[in-house]
Amino acid sequence: MNFKICTLGCKVNTYESNVMRDKLLNAGYVEAVDEIADIYIINTCTVTDTSAHKSLKMVRQCIRKNSDAIIVVTGCMSQVEPERANIEGVSIILGNQYKSDIINILEEYKNNNKQIIKVDNIMNAPFEHMVLNNFNRTRAFIKIEDGCENYCSYCIIPYARGKVRSKDPSVVIDEITKLVNDGHREVVLTGIHTGHYGGDLKNYNFANLLTDILKIDGLERLRISSIEITEIDDNILNILKNSNVIVDHLHIPIQSGSEDILKLMNRKYDKEYFINKVKQIRAIRPNISLSTDLIVGFPGETDELFKETIQTVKQIKFSKIHVFPFSLRKGTNAESMPNHLDETTKKVRVKEMIDISKQLEIEYMMKFIGQEMTFIPEKHEAGYLIGHTGNYLLIKAKSNCMTHDSLEIKINKVDYPYCIAEVINV
Repeated sequence: MNFKICTLGCKVNTYESNVMRDKLLNAGYVEAVDEIADIYIINTCTVTDTSAHKSLKMVRQCIRKNSDAIIVVTGCMSQVEPERANIEGVSIILGNQYKSDIINILEEYKNNNKQIIKVDNIMNAPFEHMVLNNFNRTRAFIKIEDGCENYCSYCIIPYARGKVRSKDPSVVIDEITKLVNDGHREVVLTGIHTGHYGGDLKNYNFANLLTDILKIDGLERLRISSIEITEIDDNILNILKNSNVIVDHLHIPIQSGSEDILKLMNRKYDKEYFINKVKQIRAIRPNISLSTDLIVGFPGETDELFKETIQTVKQIKFSKIHVFPFSLRKGTNAESMPNHLDETTKKVRVKEMIDISKQLEIEYMMKFIGQEMTFIPEKHEAGYLIGHTGNYLLIKAKSNCMTHDSLEIKINKVDYPYCIAEVINV
């Protein structure tokens, strides 16, 4: 039988989809080369109501493509609202557990031809150990953590993913060691709340894990997919100061640059704390790329508060801003807040903030014109090698051949979204 996996949402979902793909291929299933498949697995997102609607739309599209197919709905939407996922034509509904058992579950369905629904209470679930082997040689994602206990007022994820739980440190080290020995140049640590790794472990935290990972011979780059500003403590700062393996890029969600909105969001810091911590980071990494997530149009965000956010992001000088309009999510505290904004206002503010993000991004890119840097090619396209530097500049360099080896380049100009460069160590 052939299969197709459709993934919505975050890098953790992408990782877990790849684990399921790995298991299916190893069990003799074949990945579909076109849109028609015998099995569709839709790994859903529900971080906003919009993402939940997109997930359901994807499910219906798969059912229409092949009404005889086995339709598997899994992920965050099916965890939080399994009844919403249970539409006509759905064969299997899984929450955010049992993804690693996908082969046995498919076999059970094929043997009995009866709908399977496996959605358990996830709040005290153990970590579901997953190991992924099939990556390209450039970058490998490692899921080290699951769950979140921040309970931001706009977010449903703590209910979809449960409490913080961590992959065993020895398993993480073994997994990364194998990937490095197989030729991978970069490892990305990912999780729902990555920086809170170890919150459920005794006398072992994220800084301890980073220290142990950095001892692995042959690891060229270590990247943290996302980290909260409150998790960058003195231990993490010291590691950043003394390691040239951890890349010059951090993704730190700010969500708002307004003091009042941060309080309404139930974020765990204020504006001053965020700005001062950024100053500490830049004191030891002056050219670091700092990207962020930002929600605009949150309930109660007046024109003045939006202007405050603009001033904040310009003061911090993020290298890239991922902008999201506020989307109401049923079951969150934000649902009952007063002063919700209309969609038109949100769209206008999103556009304005995206324009600001582009300006800041180009400003950051321009700093590196004339500089020699290292980048790892990820693909070869129309005569160019394309990939990223450690500080996540997107490089386009003229070349006639593909390589996954690190290359020295000189950046000559900016042609957004690329830095155009020449290879200087051929």
